[in-house]
Amino acid sequence: MLLDSAYSPGNLKTLETSFATGNGDALLQLGTTLLERPLPPALRWLRDFSESFLYAFCQQAARAGRKKLPPVPVPDKESLERRMESTPMMPGAEYVNVELLADWWQAMDVAIRQSGGRSPLAWLEKVQPLWRGAGRVHLHLAENKGDKDFPFAFLATYVDGVSSNGGARHVALSSAIAKQSKSRDKERLLALLVPLERAANQLPWLRQLIASGQLYQPLRWSSSQALEFLSALPVLQDAGIAAFSPEWWRGSRTSRPSINLQIGSREGAGVGFDAMMDVKLDITVDGKRVGVDELREAVSRLDESSGLVRMKGRWVELDPERLSSVLAQWDRAQVLAADGLAFADAMRFLAGMPGDESAFAGTDAGDWSVTSSSASWLQFSTGPWLRKTLEKLDRPELIKGAKVAGLKANLRPYQQHGVNWLRLMSTLRLGACLADDMGLGKTVQVLALLLAERRRLALQAKKVRKSNNKTSSTPSLLILPASLIANWQQEAQRFAPSLRLLTLHRSEPSIDLKDERAVIRAIKRADLVLTSYAMVVRLEVLQKIHWRFMILDEAQAIRNPNSGQSKAVKKLGGEFRLALSGTPVENSLSDLWSIFDFINPGLLGSLKSFKGYVKKLESDDENFHARYAPLRKLVTPYILRRLKTDKQVIADLPDKTELVRYCALSKSQIKLYRESVHSLKREIREVEGIKRRGLVLAYLMRFKQICNHPQHWLGLGEYKPGDSGKFTQLREIAETLASRGERVLVFTQFREMTSPLADFLELIFGRPGLVLHGGTAVKRRQKLVDEFQQSGGPPFMVLSLKAGGVGLNLTAASHVVHFDRWWNPAVENQATDRAFRIGQKHNVFVHKFVSRGTIEEKIDALIAEKVALAGAIVDVDANVSFTEMSDKELLDWVSIDIDRAAAEGKA
Repeated sequence: MLLDSAYSPGNLKTLETSFATGNGDALLQLGTTLLERPLPPALRWLRDFSESFLYAFCQQAARAGRKKLPPVPVPDKESLERRMESTPMMPGAEYVNVELLADWWQAMDVAIRQSGGRSPLAWLEKVQPLWRGAGRVHLHLAENKGDKDFPFAFLATYVDGVSSNGGARHVALSSAIAKQSKSRDKERLLALLVPLERAANQLPWLRQLIASGQLYQPLRWSSSQALEFLSALPVLQDAGIAAFSPEWWRGSRTSRPSINLQIGSREGAGVGFDAMMDVKLDITVDGKRVGVDELREAVSRLDESSGLVRMKGRWVELDPERLSSVLAQWDRAQVLAADGLAFADAMRFLAGMPGDESAFAGTDAGDWSVTSSSASWLQFSTGPWLRKTLEKLDRPELIKGAKVAGLKANLRPYQQHGVNWLRLMSTLRLGACLADDMGLGKTVQVLALLLAERRRLALQAKKVRKSNNKTSSTPSLLILPASLIANWQQEAQRFAPSLRLLTLHRSEPSIDLKDERAVIRAIKRADLVLTSYAMVVRLEVLQKIHWRFMILDEAQAIRNPNSGQSKAVKKLGGEFRLALSGTPVENSLSDLWSIFDFINPGLLGSLKSFKGYVKKLESDDENFHARYAPLRKLVTPYILRRLKTDKQVIADLPDKTELVRYCALSKSQIKLYRESVHSLKREIREVEGIKRRGLVLAYLMRFKQICNHPQHWLGLGEYKPGDSGKFTQLREIAETLASRGERVLVFTQFREMTSPLADFLELIFGRPGLVLHGGTAVKRRQKLVDEFQQSGGPPFMVLSLKAGGVGLNLTAASHVVHFDRWWNPAVENQATDRAFRIGQKHNVFVHKFVSRGTIEEKIDALIAEKVALAGAIVDVDANVSFTEMSDKELLDWVSIDIDRAAAEGKA
């Protein structure tokens, strides 16, 4: 390389090769390398030549601005002849002529473009940053601290290269123009003037400086002139001018004074959702604390300085209108700080729910208001006590272990953490949702919590008795589906036999539910009262009791806020509210709202305002990945969610494998399905409104039934297995399981399908199985479960999805078949979790039947899309509203693909 010979006169022969070949890369390297040692004349001459090219290249880039960079013009013949005449006496000098120098120039142009690719100027700046400003006009702004009236200085310079000491060579702009004019180098003169002209076309103040000639001399500037220059930096840079600003300048971002509210420095006054949190106030500008009086003084100076004022020894830009707004909010904030902030309001603010508009109606705290002009100036932070508390809620393993006496079980670590978390929530009187995955033992955690609470009350009563005061126990209430009453009774007897249980249900004849006094007396003697959702509506006496804990099992039962049982449940009074649900969001975010309306009323505002807020979130396509962040942050402290698939939670649970089994339609199914599509097409044109919605729902049910079996729709004869592709697929699975001695659960959403399926499976397994549906008596259900769980028990159980999809422990089965689809992954997962739960010793295989070429296949694809939303808040599922589709959209969904429908099904 050329540089390798730089310090060895004996190797200067290498120059001959460079002269002969026009080594553009070598010349570029020489020009971009800062050499501290003195150079031999030959290399000094070559380096000067390569620097002149780099200088011209930078000028060309400055002149081009954002346009495509054209080739660097070769110097005129006269300039090249002067360069040739200055060639030192050295080996190879005889090769130097005008043509060779022009070739070298062009070789360097090619080399820099090849090295830099699409951005040769950026490449040059990276290789040698000092060339960044070469060939460009520079405008400088600096502080002039000695002058109060004109606190800034302005100067325009030009960089004509890199000095020998490794710095940029700045010359006064006026000198540069005079030099280029004298040399009659029009290209260099244009490179100076074009960027200035380009910027002046957009900046009146620069145009005036050029016209008056003031641009070419040092100037004293006021703060308003400085702000005008600073605001124009992007325009100057786009024009190809290098503009320098003081280090404190924040670009286009106006310095923002913020009111900081630190919430919860110490434990709140009282406990519960309405507990008042202390609030500490201060004001900061760009993160630095300032005094209110200093800001008020700044307001008086803003009119004169046009927004640029000196505070705390540095210059900041402030917006007069916004600053006045902040000071007005400060006065309100002082009132808020004096009164304190309710825990619910504090959590909303900390979650970032208030934005340019209030997220919910009714979120104002007293006179406090969040307006579009002030919300961006408000900063909320947690104080030491609240921060520590929220950290515990987020990480239950940090909570001190709750003491549990009388529990006949060894809690797994995550279960103990859950009990600790519930204990802390009950102590704080904050409603909670235990949303552990199905099968992780929510029941045993609640029983442990009740025992811990009973122990605490006993210790409290002991202290009270010492002071000769009377005490009375306050029972807890557990509301659950009637089908789970027997399961809870059994689990309580097994794990917490010392708990005094009372069941208020028609299936328990031990107490006359019509005798209110007898009911109240029985309640007062109990630790835990069990009742169903339906009984809450009937038993008005439940409204007269102030409960210790109010617990909802399968809390998704209140997802419809307008139902009678939801309204009745939310009228109950108590100290701590707990919702148990593996699927707190089953169909939409409104489910989440309804559960929170029970556990922490008011946190999510009214249903109407919440729906409006969610609609706004869902329309935020620009912020898709983070649009649910404020809502997630708001609800997360009250939800404890662990998954079975997380090996850190439970390492000894077998795997679950889900398989989609595609089923072909029989000829009779294809015929019925096609006829139904044509029939829908005719009838849909003749109805509208509620009649249209009813018609659509009826046909959707018909299509499902046809996909199951022709007789499911026709109801005219026996269920011949050969007439249904699903029966054929079920036969293949059942025959394999029968040969292996494995057991299976078969779910269908239709009660009328349970008997045909049971009869069919009995033929394959050679012995009867079990059937459980909505008509099965409550007491009979637990007996069916016990019988199935026995060693050598029945080989199969057919269950209707609603009756058998929750609360049952059926781990004796290692296979689950969804014969027809509920079209809701959360509901299907609940059913699957009857087998995939603690106690399961084998891998679980889930077979989901889908009829090819039908609406079932299209819905199955849609479910996969729904799952993408499933972690946005907790477990979210979105429904497609078929009844709201246009006729064309609906018919496209239900149409049949004959080729696919008749094809053989595969997993």
